[in-house]
Amino acid sequence: MQDIEKEFKPTSWSIDNKVAIYVVTVIICLAGIMTYNSLPKENFPEVVFPQIFVATIYPGAPEDIENLISKQIEKQVKSIAGVKKVTSNSQQNFSNVIIEFQTDVEVKEAKREVQEAVDKAKNDLPSDLMEDPQVVDVDISEVPIMNVNLSGDYDLQTLKKYAEQMQDEIETLREIRRVDIVGALDREIQVNVDLYKSAQAGISMEDIGNAIRYENVLIAGGQLSVDGMKRSISVNGEFASAEQMAGIVVGSIKGGKIRLKDVAEVLDTHKEQESFSRLDEENVVTLNVVKRGGENLINASDQINEIVKNFETNILPPGLKITITADQSENTRTTLHDLINTIIIGFVLVTIILMFFMGATNAIFVGLSVPISSFIAFLTFPTLGFTLNLMTLFSFLLALGIVVDDAIVVIENTHRVFDNGKVPIRKAAKIAAGEVFLPVLSGTLVVLAPFIPLAFWPGVIGSFMVFLPITLIVTLLASLVLAYIMNPVFAADFMSVHDHDHDNKPKFTKGFKIAAVIFAAVAILFYITGSFGLGNFTLFIFGIYAFHRFVLERVISNFQTKAWPWVQEKYKGMITWCLEGWLKPISVVIAVILLFIFAIVYTGIRKPPVVFFPQGDPNFIFTFIRMPIGTDQRVTDSITNIVEDRIIKVIGNDTAVVESVISNVSVGASEDQFAGNQPQPH
Repeated sequence: MQDIEKEFKPTSWSIDNKVAIYVVTVIICLAGIMTYNSLPKENFPEVVFPQIFVATIYPGAPEDIENLISKQIEKQVKSIAGVKKVTSNSQQNFSNVIIEFQTDVEVKEAKREVQEAVDKAKNDLPSDLMEDPQVVDVDISEVPIMNVNLSGDYDLQTLKKYAEQMQDEIETLREIRRVDIVGALDREIQVNVDLYKSAQAGISMEDIGNAIRYENVLIAGGQLSVDGMKRSISVNGEFASAEQMAGIVVGSIKGGKIRLKDVAEVLDTHKEQESFSRLDEENVVTLNVVKRGGENLINASDQINEIVKNFETNILPPGLKITITADQSENTRTTLHDLINTIIIGFVLVTIILMFFMGATNAIFVGLSVPISSFIAFLTFPTLGFTLNLMTLFSFLLALGIVVDDAIVVIENTHRVFDNGKVPIRKAAKIAAGEVFLPVLSGTLVVLAPFIPLAFWPGVIGSFMVFLPITLIVTLLASLVLAYIMNPVFAADFMSVHDHDHDNKPKFTKGFKIAAVIFAAVAILFYITGSFGLGNFTLFIFGIYAFHRFVLERVISNFQTKAWPWVQEKYKGMITWCLEGWLKPISVVIAVILLFIFAIVYTGIRKPPVVFFPQGDPNFIFTFIRMPIGTDQRVTDSITNIVEDRIIKVIGNDTAVVESVISNVSVGASEDQFAGNQPQPH
C-alpha cells in the first residue's frame, strides 16, 4: 500500500494550485498563437553554404588561365585556416576558384580572409588585368522570391520609369533586401566628336571633357539677407537637356567662340542594352525581388501584391499591365497550409481513436497535449532562430502520435487508481503520477535518444536537417511537462465515473444548447475578422462534438463493453498458447530472430534506391543557353528568340498547364542561382 500512495511533488503542487496552472495554460496558448503568427514562414530553411568563389576574367587559353591566374590564387588561399578543399575551373578567358570551408567557419570571416589572400596574390597575377578578381559567397537568400513584369504598348523608357517607382516602393519594405531591374534602358548622353573638325579648331578631347565637367556644376553663392532672414544662394549650372550641353563653349579661334555642337554631335539616348527580358514573347521590364534572410516570405509577397494593386488602380496608365511570375510564396503557402491541415486532421483522428479506448473526456485531456506542446515549441523558436518551414512542420507531424504517449500513461493510470469513484479523484491523480513518473520519464528519454545525435549532424546537410531533431526534442520535452503538470489538473477537475447507460439520457440538454450558441458565436467572430480557417475549424469541432453526443457515444460504449473485451480475451489466449511448455517460447524467439535476419537480407537483395528527397513534378522548366564567352548580348538574344519560338510552338495553346513563358538574357539568366544581377552576355 505504501508503494501505491507515493506521489510526485510537482504534480501534487500543481493539483493543489490548479488556478495558477489554468492561468499558465491560457497564457501559453495565447502566446503560442501570437508567436506562430509572427514567425517567418518559408518553404525551406535558409542554409549557409561554406563556399567562397573567386572569379577572374582575363583573355587567354585555358592553359594560360590555369598557370597565370588559378594556380597563383590557389597558392594563397590554401594557407587559410579552416579550408576543407580548394578546386578551380579554368576556361577560355575565365578562371573560377572554389574554396570550401569547414561548416563551423563563419562565412563572413572566411570571405574576408579569402579577400586578403587574393590581394596578396595580385603581385603574382598579370599586370594587365582589366578587373580585379571578384570574391563572392553563396547566399541562398539571393534567389529572387518573385518577378514583377511590366508590359504594354509603351516604349522601354516609359516602362522603366514606372518600374523605378515600383522599385522604390518595394524596397521600403522591411522584408526586402533589394529589387533588380532587368530589361530596362539606362539613359546616356553621347558626345560624338568629329576628329577632323576638332583638329582644325585645335580642340582636344581633354578640352571638351573639361568644358563639360566645369559647366555641369551646382555652385554655392553664399547667403543673402532678405526681410531679416538669411537666404542661401546657389547657381545651378547643371544641364537640363542635350541641346543645352551642345551650346557650351569649348574653345575659341581668332576671337570666335567654338561651341560643342560645332565639333561634336550631342545625343540624348541610352546605353547599350545589357539585358533583355520578355514575357510571352513581349518585351517587358522585370523587377527581380530579393528577400532579406530570415524574413517572412508570405508577408513580403502579400505586401508586394498590395503595392501592385495600388499601382494598377492609381498610378499606371491604361494599357500598362503588371504580371507576377515565379512567386515562391504560392508554393510555400500551399505547402504550409497542407502540412498545418494534416496536423489538425491528425490531432482530431488521434483524439477520436483515443475516445474508443479511454472515453471522450480522457481522450480530450490527452489530445490537448498536441496543441499545447506545439505552442510551447513555438515559444522557443525565436530564441532558437527557427522559422516555420517544411522541416519544422514535418517535425510536428512526426511528433503527433508521440506527444500523447506520456499523457496516455498518466491519464490511464489515474483512471485505474480512481476506480470509478472508489478513490477521491484528487488523491488518485497524485498517486497515479507518482507511480508512473520513472517509467514515463525513461520512455520519453528513450524516444529522444535517437534524435540527439541528429542535432549534431555536421556539414551542409546537417545544417538543413537540424531543424527536425531539435523541434522534436523540444516538443517531446514539452509533452513531458504537460503529462505531469497540466494533465493531472484537468483529470482532477473533469474525470468522472463511467456510465454506459445512454438510452435514458436526454440529448438536447441545456448544456448542449449553450455549447451550440458559444461555438456559433466564436465561429461568426472568426468569419467577421477574416479568419475563415479558424471559423471552419470551430464548426468542425462542434460537428465532432454533436456527432459524438448523438452517435459515437453509443458506439464507443458498445466497443468498450463488448468488442474490446473480446479482443483482450483473444490476445490473452494467444499469449497463453505461446507461453505453454518450453518449446513454444523458444520457437517464438527463434522465429523473431529469423524474421529479423530475413528483413536485413531481403533489403540487401532488393537494394531500394536511396534519394535525399522524393522526386516530384517541377513547377518550372528551365532552358539555359550558353554561348562562347565574349559573345555580344544581342547575338545571345537572337539565339534566345529562336529557342523561344520553338518552345512556344511545342506548348501551343495549352494555357491550362503553362502559365507563362519568360526569357532573360544576360541578367538573371545564369544557371547559377546565386549569380545576382551581374551581366553575363554569353
